[in-house]
Amino acid sequence: MHPALRPARSDDVDRIHQLVVDLATYERAADQVRATPEQLRRALFGPSPAVHALVAEVDGVVVGFALWFLSFSTWEGVHGVYLEDLYVEPAHRGRGLGRALLAALAETALARGWARVEWSVLDWNAPALGFYRALGAVAMDGWTVHRLTGDALRAVAGAQDGARNRLS
Repeated sequence: MHPALRPARSDDVDRIHQLVVDLATYERAADQVRATPEQLRRALFGPSPAVHALVAEVDGVVVGFALWFLSFSTWEGVHGVYLEDLYVEPAHRGRGLGRALLAALAETALARGWARVEWSVLDWNAPALGFYRALGAVAMDGWTVHRLTGDALRAVAGAQDGARNRLS
C-alpha cells in the first residue's frame, strides 16, 4: 500500500461522487443526495471554482476525499476553511488517511494566513467525534446549525416584495 494525497482532478469526479453517496449512506441520508457528477465537476473545475477537493489514493485508487470551501470570520478578519465532507472508505480507515487529509487542509490554512478549519459532525457519530477530539478539535457547544431549504427557503425568499430586485 502506497497512500498519497493530491488535489482532485476532473477525472476523479465520478469516484468522488460515489464516495459522497457512500458517506450519505453511512449518515443515513442517501436519499438526500441530489448532486450529480456533472454538478460536482462544474463546482470543482468550472470557470470560477468556489469548492476544492483533496483525494487520498491507495495504489492509484481514490479511497477518500476532503471537500472544502472558503469561509470568512468577521471577528478574525480573515478567511478560514469550511470542510464540507471528509470521508475515507471503511476498508482504509485506521491508516492515517483522514488525519493526513485534515493535516493538508490545516497546512493550507496556515500557509495562506487563514484563521481556522471547521466542520459539522452528526451528534450520533461517535467514531468521528472521537477522531476529531483526539486531533484537538473543539466542539462548538452553544452554537446550533440552522438551515433553510425547500419550501422554507422559497418562503423566506418571497417574504418581502421586491427582495430580488434589491439584490440584483
